Amino acid sequence: MNVDNVKSQMRKGMLEYCIMLLLHKESAYASDIIAKLKEAKLIVVEGTLYPLLTRLKNDDLLGYEWVESTQGPPRKYYQLTEKGVVFLNELEQSWRELNETVNHIANN
Repeated sequence: MNVDNVKSQMRKGMLEYCIMLLLHKESAYASDIIAKLKEAKLIVVEGTLYPLLTRLKNDDLLGYEWVESTQGPPRKYYQLTEKGVVFLNELEQSWRELNETVNHIANN
């Protein structure tokens, strides 16, 4: 078994949650989301991010607004919807439970 494959799968599983955590703090443009994820060492490329943002929008978890830019065309800024906030709260609870489980197993 390749540890890089396992690490990749773990990152993919956390990506949606991390994007929603970022957008819960503030609306963001896709390239800003990528930059923040890279800063956190959760490397993502546009080809991964855009389909995920579209899926979250289609599930009514994200919305967006167009904002005029001084450096070119308007930019699409994503934000959580009310349904997205509820979903994020559920994810946070699941994360806490999973984290407790892993810590329990690791420490016993």
